[in-house]
Amino acid sequence: MMGYVHLIFLSTFLLVSTTSETFDALEGEALVIKCPRWSSSVKVTWYHTNTNKIIPAEKEGSKMFSLDRFLWFLPTSTEDSGNYTCVIHFLNNRTKSFNMSVRVYPNKQGVCFPSQIRYPNDTGRGKIVCPTIDNYKNATIIQWYKDCKPLQGERYFKGEKYIFINNPGKEDDGYYTCKFIYTHKGNVYNVSATRIFISKAKHSPLPPKILFPKDKDVIEVELGAALSLKCQARLGIKKQPIAVVTWDVDNISVKNLDLPRFHEKTHFFEGREQEYYKETTLHITEVKKEDLQANFTCVAMNEMHNTKATVTMQLKAQYGKIYDAYVIYPRSHTNEASFVEYFVYQIMPDILENKCGYKLCIYGRDIYPGEDTASAIEKRMQKSRRLIILLTHQLINCKEPAYDQHIALYNALIQNNMKVILLEMETIGTYEKLQESLRFIIQQQGTVKWKEQHTVHPQSTNSKFWKQVRYLMPLTLKSSYSDNAG
Repeated sequence: MMGYVHLIFLSTFLLVSTTSETFDALEGEALVIKCPRWSSSVKVTWYHTNTNKIIPAEKEGSKMFSLDRFLWFLPTSTEDSGNYTCVIHFLNNRTKSFNMSVRVYPNKQGVCFPSQIRYPNDTGRGKIVCPTIDNYKNATIIQWYKDCKPLQGERYFKGEKYIFINNPGKEDDGYYTCKFIYTHKGNVYNVSATRIFISKAKHSPLPPKILFPKDKDVIEVELGAALSLKCQARLGIKKQPIAVVTWDVDNISVKNLDLPRFHEKTHFFEGREQEYYKETTLHITEVKKEDLQANFTCVAMNEMHNTKATVTMQLKAQYGKIYDAYVIYPRSHTNEASFVEYFVYQIMPDILENKCGYKLCIYGRDIYPGEDTASAIEKRMQKSRRLIILLTHQLINCKEPAYDQHIALYNALIQNNMKVILLEMETIGTYEKLQESLRFIIQQQGTVKWKEQHTVHPQSTNSKFWKQVRYLMPLTLKSSYSDNAG
């Protein structure tokens, strides 16, 4: 029934955390893409992802070259379409990589922009900012277009990087293209970018983006066990008239497989700025040997475009779980100990280890000097039954999440084999500043809230807080005789 392919064994997660982003460009125009900023980074190296060849600095006549955080295409050609990786090097010899996908579309006569290169509605209040222009130093806008026609009239105020429509109405809805010129070493290049504008903002489609899983992920499984594969995609602004997120198995839709052990469950939700997300979970009641040879593909589609991400399965390594929970907390960069660190190093071990019989893995206590940090974190996490994440304003306001937080959320959401316990140590409020993945977990199960009164008797195992934590922890010899459930 299924057309099987050989299983490609890949690392489930590299020793560096990897994320991806897509850049679209028009053939013959300039394109500058940027690697995310990391304050402690020493240098950035760019590679062709598929060949691992370094992209060198600019030379005489170079069409493609790298310079620190930037990768330049002057100009683009359709052959430039492909995957690129920027690797950030840190002072402690650790690295972090980001995958960049570049798609260059042919510049067809009479077509002012390809349908794929669109950016979302700004505010709907009349201000339309030219997308991507900040990546191009000293760029100058030469013309704005609406639905491919030059924009003219007294109702339009043109700023340096935006236009403002006075009293916008339904007649102003459409696609606005800014064309600007970029000069590099005396050579002038064209760049164009298109943004959707909807005055009353019914909905605004975007090229579909699958947030997880990542393409070519390998999921570790156990034969005979149940498995849930989640696929989540962003499809646009506000509810979309065409919004499909579904699973295929070897290019056959799950709906057409007629296998009782496979079934899908779908729900949607809105994120910040009314972004529309849809998630479909493929529930497999029993993993069988033939599943190890199959391709599982998530397909996301809206009225603009469709995209796919394919994952495969491999048998889970047979190691024993040593720790009951791996603890993630915001680590202080000063010499002063915070209450959260006192909580992690004193209160938690006293309650959960000494009084309840659990074994915790705490960074700084159980990961030793001299160990490769990234590798040690991944191994310890693999040997932990739960993840405990302490939510504080410091954790939320940190611009770049810690490595262990990245891999933890990957394991929890993608691998789907770890339960997460969120301890809200400070009142967070609306959770809007949290990572999308953390907000998703909160939406699914909520948080355990630390209240001020707990500080009076923080080591009381009978407090509501510790009862809730113990309820979410796995069973131990001691806890099996208590009110804990696992």
